[in-house]
Amino acid sequence: MPRRKRNAGSSSEGTEDSDFSAEHTDSSESDAHAVRNTRLTRSSLRLSRNSQDSSPVRNPSAPVSEEVGNYSTHRVTRSQQQGVSVLPKKYALRQSRSSGSDTEQHGEISERGHLTGKHERHFSISGCPLYHNLSADECKVKASSRDKHVEERTLSQRQNENRHSARQQAQMERQLRYKEKVTEMRRKRNSVPLKEQKDKYTEHRQTHGSSREPLLENITSDYDLELFRKAQEKLRLQGQVTEGGNMIKTILFGRYELDTWYHSPYPEEYARLGRLYMCEFCLKYMKSQTILRRHMAKCVWKHPPGDEVYRKGAISVFEVDGKKNKIYCQNLCLLAKLFLDHKTLYYDVEPFLFYVMTEADNTGCHLVGYFSKEKNSFLNYNVSCILTMPQYMRQGYGKMLIDFSYLLSKVEEKVGSPERPLSDLGLISYRSYWKEVLLHYLYNFQGKEISIKEISQETAVNPVDIVSTLQSLQMLKYWKGKHLILKRQDLIDDWKTKEAKRGSNKTIDPTSLKWSPPKGI
Repeated sequence: MPRRKRNAGSSSEGTEDSDFSAEHTDSSESDAHAVRNTRLTRSSLRLSRNSQDSSPVRNPSAPVSEEVGNYSTHRVTRSQQQGVSVLPKKYALRQSRSSGSDTEQHGEISERGHLTGKHERHFSISGCPLYHNLSADECKVKASSRDKHVEERTLSQRQNENRHSARQQAQMERQLRYKEKVTEMRRKRNSVPLKEQKDKYTEHRQTHGSSREPLLENITSDYDLELFRKAQEKLRLQGQVTEGGNMIKTILFGRYELDTWYHSPYPEEYARLGRLYMCEFCLKYMKSQTILRRHMAKCVWKHPPGDEVYRKGAISVFEVDGKKNKIYCQNLCLLAKLFLDHKTLYYDVEPFLFYVMTEADNTGCHLVGYFSKEKNSFLNYNVSCILTMPQYMRQGYGKMLIDFSYLLSKVEEKVGSPERPLSDLGLISYRSYWKEVLLHYLYNFQGKEISIKEISQETAVNPVDIVSTLQSLQMLKYWKGKHLILKRQDLIDDWKTKEAKRGSNKTIDPTSLKWSPPKGI
């Protein structure tokens, strides 16, 4: 009986596709150099077993199949338990590849094919052809026809460029023909869905639920549906939704489940997850609810680290030094990048101070938002990055953060301005804040002559921001060689009415600030 020895590195890692190897030694030969290693995959195992089952008489002198049969008892696969040995089986998406992601583990969904038709496999449900009610071959056909259309269009453009005299006329004629073609395609659509079609949609929704995309036929014209498909494919080809990239779709933060907006460079082992679990006090990120529950049982943090420099009611602001609390500030930046598009600071947090606003209750101080600023800014930027958490947006907290940053500038006796570029929401918030500051100043101003420099010194707002705000409000005019500021009473009255309705709950009280400018940082 031949002797076999198991390799140290041949143990399976717990997945069905892992290979195993057996070292087979022929004892009939005394020469030590006659040892040979035979690597057997699952496919070769099934073929060998199939050949044995099909033969009428089993050959007792075949040591390899016997050894494989004995070796396979160390690991019983799912196919062996069910008695399936020959027929090929389509495996579902493995949990180890996309654990916690939005890819549902349905038995009918496989990794074969890609929505763009450019790849043989996919790793997320957004690239799955079956989810979009297509097959892998149909995606490839669409990709080839799309490439052919692009080539024809490029060739047509090159031909038109060579026709210098009639180029404009040819373009107009081609555009008119294309417009007529699109109009005809849209006219063919049946605007009223039939009863059979409605039943088909309902049956599809009840059968597959959210595991597949709803049927889109006859919802719009074939032309518009094709445009939608092209937009989906172009989105993936441009890298905005990447395979194997950051697949974080939601985060569990305290008692809220938040949908993310942008990519954040979390470590790869966390970036592949569809959901991330975070401690809302220390901002540590975890892979599962169980780990989060164990962490919360022993986490002693109930507020951000650093010094509490402001408190009024339930609102507090903590000053956190990026050099002293590096891990917390890095986690805060990674969290902020999930909701900010232009943020580039992730790990180099030592030159910055972070001012974290919280709202307190009987369980602790919950993160509302934050802004960061450089310790030594040569351009007098009072904000480098600012964020209000999505669950607290449109409640006045953003303006409170902006007002607090300008309050620090007043204490420092400096004129401040946010660092550019601003995000879309940040630009809207700052323009609204500058408008309120200017209208409040003009409401209390009783003189006849006013200068932008005086407004800047009084409000700590940069003169450039003041001029741009006055221009947007149409309050800055040029007349007889001089710039005049118009005091528009209608705007002031509207602001006063809104201010009376809003109340004073979401305002910063300068008397509650206990802070002095840092020295020697």
